[in-house]
Amino acid sequence: MPTFRRRSKRQRDQVVLKIGDVARLVGISASALRTWEKLGLTRPQRTGSRYRLYTQRDLRLLKRAKFLRRVRGLNPPAIVHLLKSQGLLRAERGQETGAVGPRLRRLRLNRGLSLASVARATGISVGFLSAIERSQMSASVATLRRLARFYGMNILAFFNPSGANPYRVRPAERKVLEAGPGVRMELLAWGNTVMEPHLFCIAPGAGSEEAYSHEGEEFLYILRGVLEIALDGEQVYRLKAGDSFYFESSTPHRWLNSGKKETWVLWVNTPPTF
Repeated sequence: MPTFRRRSKRQRDQVVLKIGDVARLVGISASALRTWEKLGLTRPQRTGSRYRLYTQRDLRLLKRAKFLRRVRGLNPPAIVHLLKSQGLLRAERGQETGAVGPRLRRLRLNRGLSLASVARATGISVGFLSAIERSQMSASVATLRRLARFYGMNILAFFNPSGANPYRVRPAERKVLEAGPGVRMELLAWGNTVMEPHLFCIAPGAGSEEAYSHEGEEFLYILRGVLEIALDGEQVYRLKAGDSFYFESSTPHRWLNSGKKETWVLWVNTPPTF
């Protein structure tokens, strides 16, 4: 009579699953899985035909992420941060994700300020500010801009852009900042620069949430998807892939991905006062 040995955890983790199988087992759509991948939650292997292959470890992380979103109400960037802080998810080699919450908390405590005083000065609720500092919520671009202005800095500082100009920056080496639900900013160059170039990846329905302004000028080039940008609360421009846009940053502006697919924007600020 044949005997069957129970497979080890390592052997189970080596079992691969296709994207359709994982979507069914986790109970989410394939498009949601791709979004999680972009946030760094999973890093599926690719076949020669570019098909995604997931391990049992990926499956466990995705089930955990779904639980955190459904039960604790965390948004995707906050879930990724929490899993990394728990040691369940490793940061991709070479890639630095902006840990905005702890940095904001240190800034506040170093100045001897209370949550209430900062919240009152910036027009942000105490509860929301506390959630941002604890990385349970991510702040929108407009909110980050408000906090940066209060602390006498700019959003660029949240990327921790220390070091000299590296000249070439590979995709895995970009400095990343989650700027509100569905908004991912990737810094494309740093050092002693007069331009501040980003790749903005904006999920459908995501945007700046409110208008903001600052010194300088801005250039946008839509790589994919659509983007609606409103200037001075009146003029609204709907930009599509291939469109470019240039305006003065001192003009109050707000923006939104009004499409059904993710939008990618090459976004350049100069000087780097964003």
